[in-house]
Amino acid sequence: MRRDDHYIFPAILFNDDDFIGVEFPDLAGCVTFGNDVDEALRRAKDALGGHLLTMEDMNRPIPSPTPLDKISSQKGRIAVLVDVYLSLLREEEKNKAVKKTVTLPNWLNIAASNANVNFSNVLQEALKSRLGL
Repeated sequence: MRRDDHYIFPAILFNDDDFIGVEFPDLAGCVTFGNDVDEALRRAKDALGGHLLTMEDMNRPIPSPTPLDKISSQKGRIAVLVDVYLSLLREEEKNKAVKKTVTLPNWLNIAASNANVNFSNVLQEALKSRLGL
């Protein structure tokens, strides 16, 4: 499956009394909100990126975005364009820290703590060594 890098999709902003809602007409279920327009637009980028990455992971085809001039506006609803660069999101996802729970004997935990060992560093180094990275 070909992976595009840059996507631009139309989104609809609407006021729902307590928040600004955002929905993507071309992407069922891709919705978000914010307390104001700026927050709603930032969250829209996150929602769009996450939705498209999930579609890729599930091998679902990403639809062509509807041109902005083809989106019908209703009163109180504003059409805007939202863009994402999936290569940046993929890199961010690849490098984000994840929490792992490990089990070790208490005596080893005490000795390592007394020696001010950074458990995360040791585990990363050991895994890299074990995997030849």
